[in-house]
Amino acid sequence: MEVSTLPAAESERRLGLLRRGLDAAGLDGALLLQAVDVLWGSGTRQNAALWVPAVGEPMLLVRKSLERARAESPLEHVVPFPPSRELAGRLGPARRIGLTLDTVPVATHQFWARALPGAEWFDVSALVRNERSVKSAWELERMRETARLLGGVFREVPSFLRAGMREVDLSAEIEVRMRRAGNEGSPRVRGFNQEFFMGLAIAGGAATAPSYFDGPVTGRGLSPSSPLGASVDVIARDVPVLIDYTAIRGGYVTDMTRIAVCGRLAPELERAFRVAREIQDELAAGLLPGAVPSRLFATALERAGEAGLGDRFMGPPGAQARFVGHGLGLELDELPVLAPGFDAPLRQGQVVAIEPKFVFPGQGAVGIENTWAVGERGGERLTELPDDLMVVA
Repeated sequence: MEVSTLPAAESERRLGLLRRGLDAAGLDGALLLQAVDVLWGSGTRQNAALWVPAVGEPMLLVRKSLERARAESPLEHVVPFPPSRELAGRLGPARRIGLTLDTVPVATHQFWARALPGAEWFDVSALVRNERSVKSAWELERMRETARLLGGVFREVPSFLRAGMREVDLSAEIEVRMRRAGNEGSPRVRGFNQEFFMGLAIAGGAATAPSYFDGPVTGRGLSPSSPLGASVDVIARDVPVLIDYTAIRGGYVTDMTRIAVCGRLAPELERAFRVAREIQDELAAGLLPGAVPSRLFATALERAGEAGLGDRFMGPPGAQARFVGHGLGLELDELPVLAPGFDAPLRQGQVVAIEPKFVFPGQGAVGIENTWAVGERGGERLTELPDDLMVVA
């Protein structure tokens, strides 16, 4: 299946929003250097720097591959990256310049400071991330395509999940089917030192192991070098099997979690699973323009407490994640975040993965996750697979 390239009108829309933000901040332009920001603005993930002046035409300076960048980007000015002594001339008289300092390494910043002596540097991370968070109709359709890929593979899980197989074997079955369906690989993560593979397929007590990743469930992984995801533990009967995977197509990520069991869940786990679905549905209905993310998190926390499950919500006791939803797009950890301190009102077109989960030490983890777009009538669901428990007799 052909993957859509970035239309010229979509690129113009994005860069127009960025220009307006630069103008409002009194900046002459912005240098987008992080690969995903370059992809968002130019349509290509080649090794390049994207110069976006507040006034004038954007220019993509390409180190490698110029041929592919010119074929993939709708921008008119796609040129070879010049010697550093020529950069000041290429960028003109700009002196107040924005960088995404949440991602740009100090050494890279220093290179540009030497190349553009006299320039003043300003952090435009929030501006870029806020503009990227609102998805156009074109982007939402790409994400629906990705969601269909993900849901198609999840539907096959009951046909190959069996008690007695190892977690890593279940993961491998899912991952090879994802790849054959067109999945592009592991999702990009913006956070420093945060790594994530394609997903998690973990069962029973292994699902309750704490680890570094900022999520409610991480799994044991295969070694201290990779302490995330599936282990070599064998999947037993009557324990929850948590399947949490991302898919990527055309760069866009969707995220989904389902619970399976070979046999039957214990009544307390069944109840927690039901509560997780109720929390998801309430939060999804609240994904309205103007809603406050921190208040949605507070609602989720309140519902978990009312159910007597507050100490197990979003992680094992003492190691609980402080969010219940995260933005998605070209990266796994975009804005908005349904968490304390995130008070900027939601905007129509933002995309959020809502993932209420409960962790029972020694028993396993249960929960649900789907990807939603903020809409005028509440969340528009992008991942269409039913939320039901997957039961393998």
